[in-house]
Parts: sequence; structure tokens; C-alpha cells
Amino acid sequence: MKKQWIPIVSACTIAALAFLISGCGQKEEVSTPAGAEPATQTQKLKIEASFYPMYEFASRVAGDLADVHLLIPADTEPHDWEPTPKDIENIEKADVLVYNGAGLEGWVDQILGSSDNKNLSVIEASKGLELIEGKEEHGHGDDAHSEHADGKDQVTTEDHAAEADHSHEHVHDHNHDHGGMDPHVWLSPQLAVKEVRNIEAALIAKAPEHQEQFTKNADAYVAKLEQLDADYKKELQNAKRKDFITQHAAFGYLAKTYGLTQVPIAGLSPEQEPSASGMAEVVKFAKEHQVKTIFFETLVSSQVADTIAKELGAQTAVLNPLEGLTADEQAQHMDYISVMRANLEALKKALNE
Repeated sequence: MKKQWIPIVSACTIAALAFLISGCGQKEEVSTPAGAEPATQTQKLKIEASFYPMYEFASRVAGDLADVHLLIPADTEPHDWEPTPKDIENIEKADVLVYNGAGLEGWVDQILGSSDNKNLSVIEASKGLELIEGKEEHGHGDDAHSEHADGKDQVTTEDHAAEADHSHEHVHDHNHDHGGMDPHVWLSPQLAVKEVRNIEAALIAKAPEHQEQFTKNADAYVAKLEQLDADYKKELQNAKRKDFITQHAAFGYLAKTYGLTQVPIAGLSPEQEPSASGMAEVVKFAKEHQVKTIFFETLVSSQVADTIAKELGAQTAVLNPLEGLTADEQAQHMDYISVMRANLEALKKALNE
């Protein structure tokens, strides 16, 4: 008969094996010294930002404490963009949604009204800012040159909630068609500062344990915006002329801040086709004021600006409304500050011709 070998296992070995097996399915408990905070791994906030300026502002404030995702692709014009099911899914999974407001993102109310994300904090960056009425096109109404004249076209946005970070159940007052108000507040560096501070306050409300870092990040970025504002004031205050012709009415806040007058060919949306009479008035204005540069923008066709410039014998140049970044601008690692500095150089040249 063949002998069977039976291994002899000591009690110590059995105890050791039992310890190892039990440890495989359990997390090791780490004792905390008396008086110390429990050690926890920082969970990054998930932030969805509507379009490029909101993405940059939120990224600068949040720093490495959040993963910030851009909803509207940087090379896409945001006025008529609509979210896809994937975009809606991303919002459902987010901790924070940052959007400009003032009627720009007409899709926000509908998405938030049907959202099941009870943890979502919504940041309307333009909240509390004084809005100006949108200019449809040159010659529309009697105040086509009054963006900065007397301030009568200002409207203060209502204080929608007690805190900057508010529930997604809140219903906003802005209409999807801008409600007649100009949403392009980010193009004034002074108002960009206020949007950054709104984002800072809301992120602190969302994650108060990171208040110090959010404030430090915001202060550093605001310092750059304030320097940008100072440079705009210095370079534009003594310009030979104060009016400039743009493809669409995006620069009302910039004009108001620095004592300029924009003469828009079309209205608030860059896709809007100007009327024949409106184009004729722009041509007449340009001839009477000897305008030598017609500004167009990067994300939409420059055909209208080219047509007017050709009739006048004028040149065209880019004045970027920063509603996104082209692939070329992204490749050059351009951002809000660098694009706004390029805009300043373009304005300096055109206003001193």
C-alpha cells in the first residue's frame, strides 16, 4: 500500500494564515493620534464650465483642487449651442456647474429643471453685475452710440439667492434669447474680476475646507486681470478716435469701461444677418468718420466684414470676443489674458490710424 504524507501544520502557522486571509478583504485601520484630524484623501471637485472664459476662470480659482471640464468645445461658437445627452450626463455627475448667465446659455434652465443631481452647486458668474441693453445693429434705435454715455441702459441683475452657490432647483429670470440684455460681460477686465470673485465665493461655499487655497488662487489671477485693466486704461485713454466697427455687438462692456463706442454691424448673436439698411448705415458712418479698419472675429464667417471693408477700401482685423479659442489659438497656448492683450494691440492700432 502506498503511504500518504500528511503535512503537519503548527498552531502558529494556522494563526498566521488566518490573519493574512482575513486581511485581504479588509482595509487596514489606522489609529489617529489624540487631537489630530483623521487622515483623508482629498476628493477633487468635478466642475462643468459652460464655455471658454468660464472654464478658464473656474480653473484658475480651483487650481488642482478640481477637475474642470469644458462643456462647449473651445472652437465652437456658444450662442446657439445645445447640449448632447453626454453633456447632460456630465452635468448629472458634476459637483459644480459654472455658467456666465445674462441669457447667454439658454439651455441651462431646462437642464437644471429636469436634473436629479441634488448635490449640484450652480454658479452664475454674472450674478449681481450691472447689465446693459443689447445693441441690435448700427442705427437700430436712437442710442446706437450710447454704450458709455449716461449709464441709463444699465440693469442690475437680481440677487437670485442668499449664497453665491445655490440649488439647481432655483429658477433663473434670464430669457433664453438674452432677454434683450448683453451677456458679454467677460470682455471687460473689470467685470471679469467680479466674475472670478463670484466663482471664488461659490467654491468656498461648496468646499469651505479649501477656502485659503481658493482665495490664494483667485487673488493671483485677479492681480493679472487688474494689470490688464490698467494697461487698457493707459493705452486707450489718449487714442485719436473713440469709435470702432465690429462684426457683432459683443464689445459693449469693454467700450463702456474704457470710454469707447462700438458700432456693431449685426446684433448680439454673431450668426445674425445684418439688414441692408443697417449695412448701408455702417458704410455711411465709416466714410464720414474715416474708419480704416473693420473688425471681425475668429469663430464665424468674416464675409460681412470683408464686404464692407472692400466697399470702403479699408482693412480687416481680428477683435476676439473670446467666446472660444480656435485650434490655432489652442496650439499657441493662448488664454484669456493673451487674447485680451492681442485685442488691446488691435484696438490701439485701429483707434490711432
